[in-house]
Amino acid sequence: MNRQLIRSYILLVAVAILLFTVPVAFTLTKQLRDDTELSVLREANTMALLLGNGDSISCEALTKVAAAYSRKTPGEVQVTPTGTCTPGLPKPAADAALTRAVERNGQTTDWGSDFIWGSRLTVTVPAEGDAAVRIVYSTSDMTGRLWSIWGFRAGLAVFVLAAAAAIGAYAARRITRPLRELNSMASKFSDGDLTARSPVTGPAETQTLARTLNQGAERLDTLVASQRIFVADASHQLRTPLTALRLSLDNIADGVDDEFVREDVEQATAEVVRMSRLVNGLLVLARAEAKVTAAEPLPLMDIVDERLTVWRPAADERGVTIALMGGGVDGRPSVLASPGHLDQVLDNVLSNALEVSPDGATITVRMESVGQELVLSVADEGPGMSDAEKSRAFDRFWRGQGLTGRSGSGLGLAVVKQLVTDDGGTVSLMDAPGGGLCVRITLRAALRTG
Repeated sequence: MNRQLIRSYILLVAVAILLFTVPVAFTLTKQLRDDTELSVLREANTMALLLGNGDSISCEALTKVAAAYSRKTPGEVQVTPTGTCTPGLPKPAADAALTRAVERNGQTTDWGSDFIWGSRLTVTVPAEGDAAVRIVYSTSDMTGRLWSIWGFRAGLAVFVLAAAAAIGAYAARRITRPLRELNSMASKFSDGDLTARSPVTGPAETQTLARTLNQGAERLDTLVASQRIFVADASHQLRTPLTALRLSLDNIADGVDDEFVREDVEQATAEVVRMSRLVNGLLVLARAEAKVTAAEPLPLMDIVDERLTVWRPAADERGVTIALMGGGVDGRPSVLASPGHLDQVLDNVLSNALEVSPDGATITVRMESVGQELVLSVADEGPGMSDAEKSRAFDRFWRGQGLTGRSGSGLGLAVVKQLVTDDGGTVSLMDAPGGGLCVRITLRAALRTG
């Protein structure tokens, strides 16, 4: 928008310069041409009078005046001799202008070109006694003055346009400053900072818009905060009775000899365990949706090695191998993420991959660099997902038909997406090369400084 305003301002100034400066330059050019033509005609007529007198004094005066004129000006005087006056001056070449002056007593002015002028001005005037005087005037000096006239105005136009561009840039930035502040607020809002507000500045329309957005943001912040507090409090308060209920069920199972009753108690215990997982997932999701912390450079390799070290013992119990592949990454790259987010993301993804992987399978963790981003992918050898399941996998409380669907809470991938999105990254699901599911996580790479 700044560039458009500056271009519009410069265009208006350029049109104004074109409308006022160019006509003045043309007027000055015409005035220079007319003044030069009148001056040369006046001198030619004066010399024609001296030539027409015919006496020796006038003839001698003509010779001196013509010589002086040739020295002082870029003009050359040419005359046709008469019976009484034969000055030592060049004779004009016979042409239509000379014939007109001698035979028809008419003067001729020839600029040599219809466009401004040519290389010389030729003026032919008649004199008494069937004679004529011709002045051939070089226009080189006039051309230099012409370039001075146009060059000065062109330089002045460039200076004015530069000044207009500077003033336009200042004016455009001043005009669009309220819009930039609104855009800054919107950017913070999109990053999850619901406390962002815009200063009420600028013209009345912008102030009204800023007040409206601030009021809407205030209400939205209040509603979202209330929802988060409710979910967090409810999840936290439910953990204690669920834990007590599970202990009670365990005590009942220990004191019952009836196999049918014990089976029912175990089923109830399994449901309590699943509900506890659901409550814990809600609590984690509520915390993930809380105020976003500032992202900072974190060593990706160190975090991945740490989480794989934690999960390898659980994988070894089932004979599952967790392989780390980092061929597409040079050195030890860093990513921009909030502390703790990447740890939770890897825990959720590795937990799901380990749960759906058959015994003796391999879970492949791969890192690669793509432009200004780092891609972390986790591929398993489980049953995978259909396209319809992938489209819903990030929905809260949705559970698939595989192993995860029977024991999971349906919040793991929702938490992963929330945390990755908060860090400015993306997460997607695709088919693994050898069958199974591949979770592809894209994060912003931290730029290295010298």
